[in-house]
Amino acid sequence: MTLGAQGYEDLAKRVAALTEGETDAVALMATVACEVHHADTRFDWTGFYRVVGPELLKIGPYQGGHGCLVIPFSRGVCGAAARTREAQLVADVEAFPGHIACSSSTRSELVLPVFAGDGALLGVFDIDSDAPDAFTAEDRDALQTLLDRTFLQV
Repeated sequence: MTLGAQGYEDLAKRVAALTEGETDAVALMATVACEVHHADTRFDWTGFYRVVGPELLKIGPYQGGHGCLVIPFSRGVCGAAARTREAQLVADVEAFPGHIACSSSTRSELVLPVFAGDGALLGVFDIDSDAPDAFTAEDRDALQTLLDRTFLQV
């Protein structure tokens, strides 16, 4: 199953219902990772890397195989999303300078910044796919909106 506009709308409603009133960032991350991961067959690894220090991300709640434990802002797709505070839509991870291969099967990646209600960067939301060019601008925009609405309460 591949999410489209209606699928993203349903996913957003489900996440909103599950997280209503929750203000703990880790609880929100766990719920979002689970719901998003199981919503689309393209998503092989779905999870968060949390800001834990200056220019440093550490793995948070996720679904899928093992991920990298620590990622500096200066490395990889996740680091780029944290450093620039902008979504990274990567059709071919092999072509991304400095890509960190946490899984040898990953071919494409979508990483989105996650902000608290006060605008502070909480971390990044990383989705990997074993298929090349798996993600679209629609995926980026719908998931960024879902994240922005969910973490506004933190």
